Amino acid sequence: MSRKRAPAGGEVVLRQRFAARAGELRAVREAVRREALAQGCAPECAGDIVMAVDEACQNIIRHAYAGRADGEIVIEIERVASELVVSLRDFAPPVDPSRVRPRDLDDLRPGGLGTHLIQEAMDGAAFAPPPPDGGNLFRMRKRIR
Repeated sequence: MSRKRAPAGGEVVLRQRFAARAGELRAVREAVRREALAQGCAPECAGDIVMAVDEACQNIIRHAYAGRADGEIVIEIERVASELVVSLRDFAPPVDPSRVRPRDLDDLRPGGLGTHLIQEAMDGAAFAPPPPDGGNLFRMRKRIR
């Protein structure tokens, strides 16, 4: 893959398009881990990024695409100074970010903790304005350590 300059002045170090299916996530996790380590992340830092990407992708598959088999996700990792910025783009109907919130931690039942995990693992995570041609864009950032 050739490196390219990103709009924010960083360098895109990984860009991959994949089918929005759970079976694709293993390869995505491996690619993210490999690139995070190559960019200087400690193993624990790389693990945090991998876990956050996996949780966010699972949310896209389950909620944005609601089980549709034809969905796609584009992941892009950009190196900006001492941070990695991970962008996840889908082509599903727009999501209302105000409706995406973590479940109360006192509500003890399986599932629903992905947003908590992402917020704990990353240094920032939020929806970006929707792309002009539709879909959703979710960005996460992590300081390299």
